[in-house]
Amino acid sequence: MFGLGPATKIYIAIEAVDMRKGFDGLYGLVRDRLGQDPLSGHLFLFSNRGRTRLKVLVWDGSGLWVCAKRLEKGRFRWPAATEGSCLSMRPEELALLLNGLDMAEARPRKNWLRRLPAA
Repeated sequence: MFGLGPATKIYIAIEAVDMRKGFDGLYGLVRDRLGQDPLSGHLFLFSNRGRTRLKVLVWDGSGLWVCAKRLEKGRFRWPAATEGSCLSMRPEELALLLNGLDMAEARPRKNWLRRLPAA
């Protein structure tokens, strides 16, 4: 299994993706469209146009994982397109997205902001 450590980033592809893509197709999207390294150990999320399906691509050190989820009813609340083709999110936001909660409605309180380590 793969874990979400504090150094693991979660990237979400804003544009819709053909859900017929498998390991190699998603690998190419991460490398070419998102400009990231697919073997970095970070998670990469993709959704179809209807926002009823999503796929996750992640490298665990020995191979690639592709995980998929299909909703029977409703849609994933996907972030709106902004500049660039991907956004970064926190593990808490991923949990909200996967459990059907609206990330736009949730926001951290002022005294609960995470500090990022100095680069």
